Amino acid sequence: MRTVDASSDAVAAERPALLGLAYRLLGSFAEAEDAVQSGYERWLRLPEAERAEIRSPGAWLTKVVGRICLDELGSARARREAYVGEWLPEPLPDAPGAFGGRFAAAPPVDPAEHAELAEGVSTAMLVVLETLTPAERVAFVLHEAFGLPFAEIAEVAGRSPGACRQLASSARARVRAGRAGAASAEQHAAVVHAFLAAAATGEIAALVRLLDPEVRLVADGGGLVSAARRPVLGAEHVARYVLGIIAKRGEGLSISLRDAASGYVAVFAQDGVVDTVVSVEVRGGRLSELWLVRNPEKLTRWQDLAA
Repeated sequence: MRTVDASSDAVAAERPALLGLAYRLLGSFAEAEDAVQSGYERWLRLPEAERAEIRSPGAWLTKVVGRICLDELGSARARREAYVGEWLPEPLPDAPGAFGGRFAAAPPVDPAEHAELAEGVSTAMLVVLETLTPAERVAFVLHEAFGLPFAEIAEVAGRSPGACRQLASSARARVRAGRAGAASAEQHAAVVHAFLAAAATGEIAALVRLLDPEVRLVADGGGLVSAARRPVLGAEHVARYVLGIIAKRGEGLSISLRDAASGYVAVFAQDGVVDTVVSVEVRGGRLSELWLVRNPEKLTRWQDLAA
C-alpha cells in the first residue's frame, strides 16, 4: 500500500498510537499498518472544510481505525480457519513504550484496576484477546486501553452505549480470568533464563523440571516452514520437541534472549537469520505455555537483531 502524507505534523504524530490500537485489535503489525494507512486515506478524502471542523483529528482517526479493524476482524476469522497449522499473533521486537512512547496504551485512570494493560502488546495478552468476539475486543481495547467513552465506542461498534459497556465488561472478565496467576516480570525473566540454560544442557530431565506438567506448546509456521501443526502437550513431549529443534540445527544456530514486547523471549537465528521467536507464559514458577512463531512473514522486523 502506498504511503500517504497525512498533511499535518499533528495528524501524522497520531500514527504510533493508532498502530498500537490496530495491533492490539488485529495481532498483526502488517495488518495494523494497512488499517492505519486506510484511516489516513479516509482523512485525506474528507473535504478540507470538513476536516477543519474536526476538533480532535486523533479521536476521529481512532474511531475510524477502530471501525476498519472491526470489519477486518470479521474476515480474519475466516482466513485463519484456512491457515495452515496454528495461527499466532505476530511478535514485536520492540519493548513496551517504544514508538515514541505512545505505542503502549494511554495511562489508565486507575492503574490498579487496569494493571493487565501494561502487557497489552504481549503474546500472552494477544492470545487471550483472540478468544473474544470482534465486538468485545474492540469495546475492551478502545475503552480499557485508549479511554474512549462508551458513547464514542458505540459509533465504532454500531451498538448502543449500554451494549458496548456490557461488551467491555464481559471482555474484561474473560481477560482477567485468562491472565490470572501470570508471573511478574521478574519471575518471568528468571524462568526464561533458566529455561535456556536447561535447554543448553541437552538433558530432558533438566528441562522437564522447569515445565508445568500440563504445559502446552503452539508453533506457527504458516505452512511456509516446518512447525508442529497441532499443539504439543505435556512436559516430556514439549521438552523433547524443544531439544529436537536445537539438536537438528548444528553449529550455525545461535540463541539469544531479548527484552521485547512479550517480556524476555528466546530468539533463534540460523546462520545469522532469525527463524524462530519463542514467547512463554510462566505460572507457579514453571513454563505453562510456549508460543513459537516460525512463519518468516511474521519475523521480518527481527532480522536486524540476529545474534
